[in-house]
Amino acid sequence: MAKGPKNSSGRGQRDLKVKVKTARGRKLSSTLWLQRQLNDPYVKRAKEEGYRGRAAFKILEIDEKYRFLVPGARVVDLGCAPGGWCQVAARRVNSLGEKPGKAQGFVLGIDLQEVDAIAGVELHQLDFLEDGADDKVKGWLGGSAHVVMSDMAAASSGHKQTDHLRIITLCEAAAELAFDVLEEGGTFVAKVLAGGAEGTLQATLKRRFAKVANFKPPASRSDSSEKFVVATGFRG
Repeated sequence: MAKGPKNSSGRGQRDLKVKVKTARGRKLSSTLWLQRQLNDPYVKRAKEEGYRGRAAFKILEIDEKYRFLVPGARVVDLGCAPGGWCQVAARRVNSLGEKPGKAQGFVLGIDLQEVDAIAGVELHQLDFLEDGADDKVKGWLGGSAHVVMSDMAAASSGHKQTDHLRIITLCEAAAELAFDVLEEGGTFVAKVLAGGAEGTLQATLKRRFAKVANFKPPASRSDSSEKFVVATGFRG
């Protein structure tokens, strides 16, 4: 089971929080981000466990609750860079065949940019919004998928409502691809930002899946408006 970092604070213990001074020429926002990274236990744990980023723990925690990354599953990770979700999926679906007696799965990572090789993952550079992308994905899969997942987020504009609308648009596009490549009973997982425009997406997913839930994993920062929609039991 994926466990969150232990809380080391308590009476009689020293405050070990790292504080970063603002260097000349560096914005305060950059200093605060660096300070948060240095003090983030998930960042430290990702380095210790060989994951490419703290986001790996989000999909670990989502899967602990919903159990869709099972040995033998065929998985598509949209917007997969830098690759943390792919790393988790490869281990859990047994894409390297390292679990004796368990079915061997397949993980396909898709991104606009080139991604460094990941053991047990087939990577392709592709804009999944372009015409014919669905057919390319199905060709690489050699059939349909059991899971389509996405941790994509559009570049931040600094305007909360605009960013919300952009990520919902991305999520809706990812869902359309999922409708085309998922097999019956499949699962769709995607990041959204709370903000009120996700109603249409939720309604569409509820028509196409047996169950739709929203989940904010412990690894998701408390000050972030992100959450994940998890749709299971694709009706085909």
